[in-house]
Formats: sequence, structure tokens, C-alpha cells
Amino acid sequence: MCKDRCVRSYHDPCGVARALDVVGERWALLVVRELLLGPKRFTDLAAGLPGLSQNVLSQRLRDLERAGIVTRARLGPPAGTRAYRLTERGAELEPVLLALARWGSRVPLPGSDAELGVDALALALRTTFDPDAADGLRLTATLRLGDDALRATVHDGRFALARGEAEDPDAVLSGEPGALRAVVFGGRPPRDAGLRIDGDRPAALHLLHCFPRPTPVENEVTAGMDRSNPR
Repeated sequence: MCKDRCVRSYHDPCGVARALDVVGERWALLVVRELLLGPKRFTDLAAGLPGLSQNVLSQRLRDLERAGIVTRARLGPPAGTRAYRLTERGAELEPVLLALARWGSRVPLPGSDAELGVDALALALRTTFDPDAADGLRLTATLRLGDDALRATVHDGRFALARGEAEDPDAVLSGEPGALRAVVFGGRPPRDAGLRIDGDRPAALHLLHCFPRPTPVENEVTAGMDRSNPR
């Protein structure tokens, strides 16, 4: 069935099990996450998934290609290099990932210093956006995050992100991904966090306050242990 390795299966007719047969391998859905906003070269995928070895990344891409989730593409000028993109079937996983990210946003953060990559941060913004907080805001902005750029738009309480620079943006926000995260989810002032704002500053500041931090769900097992061992 598989030329590269034995394919594992749950052998369960349930649709959830059959979906996990396709995208349930470790790292598979994170590879899909990195492609939600558009095609990426192999090196860019590797950069967005620093905990993943290149050998495993190559294997996951082969698995996803075989399943019809990912296909190879050629980036247009000036790049003109080969890249990977989601197929139409792969793009159907977007609402699944958004729902999973929204659910996972309430899980306590892991005890590590790992930073969110640009695509992971984009997913966090999309899943925490509060339309009520954006009442009256109409904005097109470019988010220049490290070596990447995202086009952000807010209109009629709807928030959208796409890869690339915005044409004639109302505002440009520039800094490292960690700077934007520190402002949006950490409450730090933009200047203190190293986030530069050019253009319509009031509208940009309004945008930065449209992403309330989710309230973590208490771990009942840990909470029970804490109650039984007061300190």
C-alpha cells in the first residue's frame, strides 16, 4: 500500500478514525497549518517547524502528497522555485484546524520558552479575534513579522489574514513575531515590545485590542493534586 513505509490504520469505519488514518501522524496537521496562508518552500516549512527534523518533514510531505492533501507547486517570479501547497481537499482542513486551535487555546501553555512562528501566530489571531471588540473598525494593514509579511483586513466585524503585503495599507506594523504576541496576548505597549506602527496609529491600536486572551481551563487532575497537597 505504501512504498516508503507500512501505513498504520485504526481499522475503524468511524469518520474520525478514517480522518486520523490520513492526518493523524505526528506533525502532519502542523505541516498543514504552515500551508493555510499559501505555498511554502521546503526550507520555509522547516523554519516554521524548528522541532521537526528534515527527514521527518520529507516523510510527512510524502504522506500528505500521497493522501491528496498537499501538492507541489512552482512559485512565480521572482522566486521561481518549487514549493508545497494545499490541494482543494487539503484546504478543507482549515475549519478543522481553526476549531482545534480554538479548543487548544484554553489548554495551559507548555513550560518552555518556544516562540510562536508566523503561521502559528496567524492562527492564534484568527481564533481569538473578537468581532464585538472590532466594532466600528475598518482597516487594511500589513504585518511585517521578521522576514514574513501578512495582509490583515478588518471589515464589518470580520477579520482576514493572507500571506503578502497589502496594497496601500492604512497601517504597517513591524517587528518580530514575539513582539506582536507580547502586545496582543501579553498586554505590553508596542514600543516596549519592539513593535513599530506606521500610518493610522489609532486604528492599528484598535486592532491590537481585538484579540482577548483565552481563559485557560483548569487541569482537574493537577488541581486535585494541588488541593490534596497544600503548600
